[in-house]
Amino acid sequence: MILGPTGNFKTRYNPRDLSTGKPMTRTSLLCAAILTLTTLTARAADPPKPPTPGPGDAALASYFRTEVNAIAQSSLASIHTAADWDAAKGELRRQLAEMLGLYPWPERTDLKPVVTGKLDHEFFTVEKVHFQSRPGLYVTGNLWIPKNLTAPAPAILYVCGHGNVKKDGVSYGAKVFYQHWGGYLARAGYVCLLIDTIELGELECTHHGTYRDKLWWWHDRGYTPAGVEAWNAIRALDYLETRPEVDKTRLGVTGRSGGGAYSWWTAALDDRVKVAVPTAGITDLENHVIDGAIEGHCDCMYMVNTYRWDFDAVASLVAPRPLLIENTDKDNIFPLDGVERLHAKTKRIYDLTKSAEKNFSLTITEGPHKDTQDLQVPALHWFNRFFKNDESPIEFTAKPFFKPEELKVFKELPTDNRNTDIHDWFVPQAPPPQVPADTATWSLMRDQWMNALKAKTFHGWPDHDADLDLKTHEPVTTPQGLTFQAHDLTTQHDVRVPLFVVRTQTSDPTQPIVLQVLDDSTWEQWRQDAPPDLLKPYPPPLAVSHLADVHRSPEQLNSDKSIHVYFPPRGVGPTAYTSDEKKHNQLLRRYPLIGQTLEGMQVYDVRRAIAAIRSMPQFAKTPIELRANGRMAGVALYASLFEDNIATLELTDLPRSHVDGPHLLNVLKTLDLPAALAMAAARSKTILYTADPTNWQYPLAVAQALKWPEKQLEIRRFPTGK
Repeated sequence: MILGPTGNFKTRYNPRDLSTGKPMTRTSLLCAAILTLTTLTARAADPPKPPTPGPGDAALASYFRTEVNAIAQSSLASIHTAADWDAAKGELRRQLAEMLGLYPWPERTDLKPVVTGKLDHEFFTVEKVHFQSRPGLYVTGNLWIPKNLTAPAPAILYVCGHGNVKKDGVSYGAKVFYQHWGGYLARAGYVCLLIDTIELGELECTHHGTYRDKLWWWHDRGYTPAGVEAWNAIRALDYLETRPEVDKTRLGVTGRSGGGAYSWWTAALDDRVKVAVPTAGITDLENHVIDGAIEGHCDCMYMVNTYRWDFDAVASLVAPRPLLIENTDKDNIFPLDGVERLHAKTKRIYDLTKSAEKNFSLTITEGPHKDTQDLQVPALHWFNRFFKNDESPIEFTAKPFFKPEELKVFKELPTDNRNTDIHDWFVPQAPPPQVPADTATWSLMRDQWMNALKAKTFHGWPDHDADLDLKTHEPVTTPQGLTFQAHDLTTQHDVRVPLFVVRTQTSDPTQPIVLQVLDDSTWEQWRQDAPPDLLKPYPPPLAVSHLADVHRSPEQLNSDKSIHVYFPPRGVGPTAYTSDEKKHNQLLRRYPLIGQTLEGMQVYDVRRAIAAIRSMPQFAKTPIELRANGRMAGVALYASLFEDNIATLELTDLPRSHVDGPHLLNVLKTLDLPAALAMAAARSKTILYTADPTNWQYPLAVAQALKWPEKQLEIRRFPTGK
């Protein structure tokens, strides 16, 4: 393989062989070229196979469409007058801050600004600055100051997008990639502060937690890098206000792509932004979820959508201040149709405030997702109009002036920085729960937790349950005397799942029904034991990587008097999603954009399965024993909190924390699994099989403090060899 040059700066470069690190000779270069050409030819003749769709993919696409349409129709639907908007926008701004992990607002601590060097140019000076938006959270930037200022000037905060400049393993920051904007605005008479992102700054962390690294616990923590970028931008405004060169009554914000998104967050949250020009940074949910634009975006583009917003609500929070939306007509990650829909819905709010004609506009230019001059000129015109009352032509172009090394802020990276582990601390989490002194205290704690779960974690559940539409198939009896009967039910629109009832010759309908919630591995094990005729109506499952030995043999079942019910919720078995890893990740990422997670909706499915069992006359009042293992044990646990008459919970290998699953929106802001287990055990007899009982001291302490019956909560170590 040949290693080629990177970045946007032309350098003399000698290709090196990656396997040896030595310069490549002409012969080796020729061989490499031939090998590359041969490989490309082979790929053209035998192109890679498309991802294998899952049996649940089509229904999931329909599900997302219905959910997105409902969200779009309800977005700002209660706003009919300017008075409505004035009354609503304060709470909307609070909700946005919360969804970005910024509410309650972090403390505005000392910025501790430092100028590490200065550059001089004919038209401006450039200061290399850093400040701390929170203690240890360093923000690097370049402050471009026009020469010959006679009075404080308007200032533009330029929030950078994903422009990486890295040489020999050293990151120079996105501010270098976008430096042409600093010179462009400074030549026009603006003080301009360009700040790096947390991913592509001199100190590097990640925007790609779920996109690339499968850090699904970001959703549990209510963390998104979008919140960090918004906070850094707000603190950058704080810094600009301290500068004597800046007229703090005239602050603007702009940026492109990722920087366009951060422009939206900043302008929506902070009224100090008087003029905003977000470029190629926002479109509507339809584009992101239904059309798949999300697959081209990392996590910094999204709030944790707890309150199920469409993005016109974000844009509208800028009203009635001057707002110019810019986009190109061939942008594949911010498609034009979604931008136009968002513009139309935002214009309705601007119309209510009687500011649309003067203060709101949309510029569409020809081109792809790229920072073109056709976008740069209208942006500068917009700032000139509102900050300078100047409509004259722009007589210069945006271009870079300095080498990357010249704009670098740090000579050595600060050792006290907290940038690299920011996802571990930026959003406050629930403190360790206290052991209640008495039943009254416990009731208060439990009610607070339940209210928070309903409002922040399971807000995406339907307001009204759909008709179960229960369909029963003909039973199948095996030679061993087991009778299997399949039922189909609707848990939610576009979610049709099976439920399998297994009876033995000794089944006693007065005994509790055992409801086993299946995951991919336990479904596969159960499917292998079930009679083939039973499964004919259902699509074959996708391959799974491992099996779990939790299914009971026919001999065990025949000695058991209980009726057993096996339930694979959405995304499992007959409704499994694609087995292609990358595509599957992108499907999972769509759920939080509609205020849900897959496992949060599986909790709802288990509740509907319980309702289906209750709807069968013979089981209407029969107690239920709920069983599950691994992450699905957590799903079953939460379902039990919302359903009465769960006689017993039998949970195997429950993760010790939501960091390991199940992944539920914002749950770690409220509680973690030990507290949830205590709540469940207060309602149902609970047995937990675990490899390490020491992880579960909190629920045991609650049981002791409240003097629960001896076997109300049992923590059992796995048998030897399990």
